[in-house]
Amino acid sequence: MGLPRAVLVGSGAISELNILLEELKLAGVALIVADETTFEIAGKKCDDVLRERHDTRVELISDATKSEVERITASAKDCDFVIGVGGGKAIDVAKLASKNSHLEFLSIPTAASHDGIASSRASIKAESGSVSIEAHSPFGVLADIEIIKNSPYRLYASGCGDIISKYTSTMDWELAQKVKGEEVSEYSIALSRMTAKIIMDSCDVVAERTDEGTRKVVKALISSGVAMSIAGSSRPASGSEHKFSHALDIIAPGGALHGEQCGLGTIMMMHLHGGDWRMIRDALARIGAPTNAKEIGLGEDIIVNALLKAGEIRSHRYTILEHKPLDRESAQKLAHETEVIR
Repeated sequence: MGLPRAVLVGSGAISELNILLEELKLAGVALIVADETTFEIAGKKCDDVLRERHDTRVELISDATKSEVERITASAKDCDFVIGVGGGKAIDVAKLASKNSHLEFLSIPTAASHDGIASSRASIKAESGSVSIEAHSPFGVLADIEIIKNSPYRLYASGCGDIISKYTSTMDWELAQKVKGEEVSEYSIALSRMTAKIIMDSCDVVAERTDEGTRKVVKALISSGVAMSIAGSSRPASGSEHKFSHALDIIAPGGALHGEQCGLGTIMMMHLHGGDWRMIRDALARIGAPTNAKEIGLGEDIIVNALLKAGEIRSHRYTILEHKPLDRESAQKLAHETEVIR
């Protein structure tokens, strides 16, 4: 079980990057991995700070693909540690390349859009859609609140959707324990569920996007990543709602953000569990995240087909979708009753 050795969250935190590296005892040549946008947002600043004490190499990626992972792995050959700067793509590529190169990895997110910023999992594009691959957890995480506050609000709200989805993912895991005798990690379930509760209890502060609210979201995302590392899998953070999101990635790729899709999925899966789905919907609405398909440009057929497809994804992972299989009629009814389809 690998966990981040150090986490630095604060306004202007990038200026303290070398102090964090000294604490982590990382020295030598740093490989900075970013895309064109995130390099301008934060990567260049990281490079400037690092050059005060380290040699650096910069690699810009185009997408999170196997070929890019292979290219960055080759580039890391003469480096001593890897820094991923950006959203999910750059961080995921850096995460896998560092694992392949047996190097430590530092995560520097430029947006609070998903919980991959501190997890041991990486999402890579494949012909069948995105695939989740085991990598390793970041050695350290540095989150500059000032940079994250200036990212598009939609990304921030998407991150909140990803966190709130832990309500149903943990319920799914407990269901698998009860029905299938699957072994669970009670500590990782408690930590994952706590991240969702923190956001649910702080919707108004989070929506205002103050320093306090942004810190809560960032720390919740980091804690969710830690919960996955403790569990040794994505189980505490990815359940039926993520299956629905993965199905949308296949049926309507690029239609919405990961956390937006998970948020809609959580509303419907909470209904299937017999829980308070209105609580989930209302919290998402207060934060400013989508609560129905129309808000993310998706039609009824896509939602219904994704619900049906979701039951085929990771069928070995027992969730409410395996416990209460949907047909077209029941899928339509679920989407309408929860007002995901209006």
